[in-house]
Amino acid sequence: ESPAPGLSAEQRERIGKVCVDACLRIGYRGAGTFEFLYQDGQFYFIEMNTRIQVEHPVTELVTGIDLVREQLLIAGGEPLRIQQSDIVMRGHAIECRINAEDPDTFMPSPGCVNAFHAPGGPGVRMETHLYSGYRVPPNYDSMIGKLICHGSDRGIALERMRVALGELIIEGVKTNIPLQLRIMADAGFRKGGQNIHYLEKRITERKDKSIKLG
Repeated sequence: ESPAPGLSAEQRERIGKVCVDACLRIGYRGAGTFEFLYQDGQFYFIEMNTRIQVEHPVTELVTGIDLVREQLLIAGGEPLRIQQSDIVMRGHAIECRINAEDPDTFMPSPGCVNAFHAPGGPGVRMETHLYSGYRVPPNYDSMIGKLICHGSDRGIALERMRVALGELIIEGVKTNIPLQLRIMADAGFRKGGQNIHYLEKRITERKDKSIKLG
């Protein structure tokens, strides 16, 4: 999601400057993504992906900039038309990857999509190649779509995502939509600022609770 909950504007500006300085030092040209872990007030570099990321729509929605278009223009020899001072972040955006997999075991679920209906409405964006009758192959990544929602603040973006996930219909294969809905309703997630182990912890707690009830 963007902007990242739990980070101040000053921290975001500091890490952004690190990325800009790195690109200048290596003479980088084109779109790219830096990945960091954040812990105890410090950023730790993981890697740089010299390409557009799967999550780029959240940046597009909060900045209003078509990153794919800009990337293609730069690759075609056009100069960068945007200055850093031109970029203004507005609102909040969140993205859910929609995977053809069991929402509890994460096992892939290839097969034929018997029915498909994409959600819509203000601030809702669905990117997918699905259609009714499409066959999800077993050979590739299980991601079959991306659902992105934008709002004037994080609360509105989360509510739009919750509603959009409920409207999204994919029948014939298992998907992780039930898991995404549980995440949207989770109090800790809605509060923001959770670490990378939070989801794993919540899944383990849910399994333990099911075993006790069983």
